Amino acid sequence: QMRIVESGGGLVQPGGSLRLSCAASGFTLDYYAIGWFRKAPGKERDGVSCISSSDNTTHYVDSVKGRFTISRDSAKNTVYLQMNSLKPEDSGVYYCGADWEPACVSNWYASYVYDYWGQGTQVTVSS
Repeated sequence: QMRIVESGGGLVQPGGSLRLSCAASGFTLDYYAIGWFRKAPGKERDGVSCISSSDNTTHYVDSVKGRFTISRDSAKNTVYLQMNSLKPEDSGVYYCGADWEPACVSNWYASYVYDYWGQGTQVTVSS
């Protein structure tokens, strides 16, 4: 049975760091482009980052460039999102999605691109 589980969220002060994990079972993440998305209250699910499977090319939304890093650990069948210098506006439920394609597409930031999702992990940045 295919499953994606996100973890690593929590409450952190502004300027702090968190590392989110996207772990899969029943399929291999290495074959697919994986995206991280954030859904804040009252807002749409917005793309944060994407990593391709073919060459590990990465993409980031402008608001997180230089602060967030997406990466893969093939041995653990896991994709990570390292989040540094967190801001209150980074708060929300973070989801990872798998696109049944090897490369992040040009509109990787659109949620409809992704075919399979986890249940999300809550990130709250507050003092």
